[in-house]
Amino acid sequence: MIKKHVIYKKDKWNMITVEVQGKYIVLREISDQWGEETHTFLSRPALMNWVNNRFPKSEYMDNLEEWNDMMANFRQV
Repeated sequence: MIKKHVIYKKDKWNMITVEVQGKYIVLREISDQWGEETHTFLSRPALMNWVNNRFPKSEYMDNLEEWNDMMANFRQV
């Protein structure tokens, strides 16, 4: 069974989804700038390590609410 989580979705070209596929966690990042990137993780700590490197809190100081919402969504995976 695949469980899909939408981390954020601004429109059909800017979104991040995470699917739990058995022991794999597959993250899809779609943007209008870079297209689609897929990352596969074997554990939640590995996913969260990538998330913390990809979305550092320091880059969201002007919009902490967005960062907090994103982190809460990632933690629910």
